[in-house]
Amino acid sequence: MKKVAPSIDEWLKAAKADPVALQEGMFLVHNGIVRQSPKAQVRQGIHDGSQVKGMEFAYDDAKVDAVIAETYKMQGIFHVKVWLNEGLLNLGDDIMYVLIGGDIRPHVIDALQFLVGKIKTECVVEIEQIAEAHP
Repeated sequence: MKKVAPSIDEWLKAAKADPVALQEGMFLVHNGIVRQSPKAQVRQGIHDGSQVKGMEFAYDDAKVDAVIAETYKMQGIFHVKVWLNEGLLNLGDDIMYVLIGGDIRPHVIDALQFLVGKIKTECVVEIEQIAEAHP
């Protein structure tokens, strides 16, 4: 069942209140949403005229927890928070939120790229609901 998205303002407020925040110089937020363009079109350049009308989304909690633990082991990373939606999502719905806090920009960017990439490739199932192709 689709979930209510978290407040990023509240996430940041909590992260900055943590004593470890004194070591952090940057936070990055990722917000993935359901888009109309099919993954094959965006990632592989395959455009058959079809459009996404929704997405079935699920994830494995244990795998997500393991990837979060891996991310914490990365150099300069002190804060990791992940929220994943689930169920049948509509266009524009939030798929995920990720917050990474760390010491310097290169470490935080690398950690965000690593974490989101691992979640997308190892932890979730995304099934696009495709509308009929338009010529």
